[in-house]
Amino acid sequence: MKGFEELNQDQNEIPEEMEPGSNDQRPLLIVPDSQGRIRNWEVVLKQPYWRGVVVLCSEKTPNEYLYYLNESRIEYLMVGKEHVNYRSALQKLYDQYQIKTIRLDSCGTLNGILLREGLVDEVSILINPSLVGGTTPQSFFKASDLTSYEGVIKLKLLSVEKVTEDIVWLLYEVIK
Repeated sequence: MKGFEELNQDQNEIPEEMEPGSNDQRPLLIVPDSQGRIRNWEVVLKQPYWRGVVVLCSEKTPNEYLYYLNESRIEYLMVGKEHVNYRSALQKLYDQYQIKTIRLDSCGTLNGILLREGLVDEVSILINPSLVGGTTPQSFFKASDLTSYEGVIKLKLLSVEKVTEDIVWLLYEVIK
């Protein structure tokens, strides 16, 4: 088993420059942005961690933003009317890019949406015990309040791994 420092070094290593193509094994960066807020794509595209970017948009995405994406040569998918329809987005990502697995490193809101829509198969949690404090804690699963017990998402523990002396990695299956 690798120590945490080794895992961190592997993650921070910058891969060699690769031309996008069939042999490029780096992941695609998928970003929902139907409101057209992200404007620093030139910085994002310089990162060597992914082979490209696909922005998820909706019919409400401003035309000016879609023009900006086209001019910046950033691919986007129109998936949804008012907001991004994640079920449709996942289907299009599979159909157009053969994507079968998505790793979500996100805020609690998107995590909560995908869980409530039944679009998550596994939940991986890395517990790094640190006391932060504050009065407005963020949750890594944030969604609207449940109205009944039927909305509870049950998990089945698949594995527990001690990564370092204090850090534990939990992997759960989402019971559907």
